[in-house]
Amino acid sequence: QVQLVESGGGSVQAGGSLKVSCAASGNVGSMGWFRQAPGEEREGVAGIDSGGNTIYADSVKGRFTVSQENPKNTLYLQMNSLKPEDTAMYYCAAARAKWEWPFLLREGIYTYWGQGTQVTVSS
Repeated sequence: QVQLVESGGGSVQAGGSLKVSCAASGNVGSMGWFRQAPGEEREGVAGIDSGGNTIYADSVKGRFTVSQENPKNTLYLQMNSLKPEDTAMYYCAAARAKWEWPFLLREGIYTYWGQGTQVTVSS
């Protein structure tokens, strides 16, 4: 059973930056980041495929950058120009298979999920 462990969340003022990380305990396929704010549904934030192609939610394009470390079992999300509406629990997800970038914001492709790391942005 693969475990995903997120780290790096915290509190920051609007306009600030944070970087969250996710380490997988074994080999996985595609990986992505999701978030869930209180009272909201979980949404896809960013994903990266094995070719290095990325996909982002419209709300974070130009501000967030997803990257992966080789061997490809560590995922990062650099978050810049943070806004109060970015406040959420951020979850790392990993699939068993490799998926191409258009699919990476879809929850259904992911098998493994981390416990989440809280990101709070104050105005």
